[in-house]
Amino acid sequence: MIDRRALVLSGLASLAFAGRASSEDHPVMVVYKSPTCGCCGAWIEHVEAAGFRVAVRNMPDVVPVKTEFGVPQALWSCHTARIGDYTIEGHVPAEDILRMLDTRPQIAGIAVPGMPAGSPGMEIPGYSEPYDVYAFSGDNMSVFASHEG
Repeated sequence: MIDRRALVLSGLASLAFAGRASSEDHPVMVVYKSPTCGCCGAWIEHVEAAGFRVAVRNMPDVVPVKTEFGVPQALWSCHTARIGDYTIEGHVPAEDILRMLDTRPQIAGIAVPGMPAGSPGMEIPGYSEPYDVYAFSGDNMSVFASHEG
């Protein structure tokens, strides 16, 4: 005999996730980074673990990429990524990238400036600091998400 409660609950659960795209539904993320940057590699592992497909472009200087994609200098970090029409700068959590891709805001991208301890790829056992993820478009910047670290 079919348990009606289990059937109803499984139906509700599938409806809850029906509209949300997974990271695998999105285009390949292209990451531009220095070949010697270890924290960039750790961030790439973080987004891959979240299901993103990643292509890495090692380059000696990523500044031209940041400039080409319009990342404000105040938001620069060690690596820059592109996915679809969006730019990702720095150690942005995969959950924030997914939210941006799911909601499709009218922005150029999102960024975590610098390299805050506790952000993906910058984990330090026993220590983390709060940080913000900024949305940007041209010179306009606003907080997209906040993390306690």
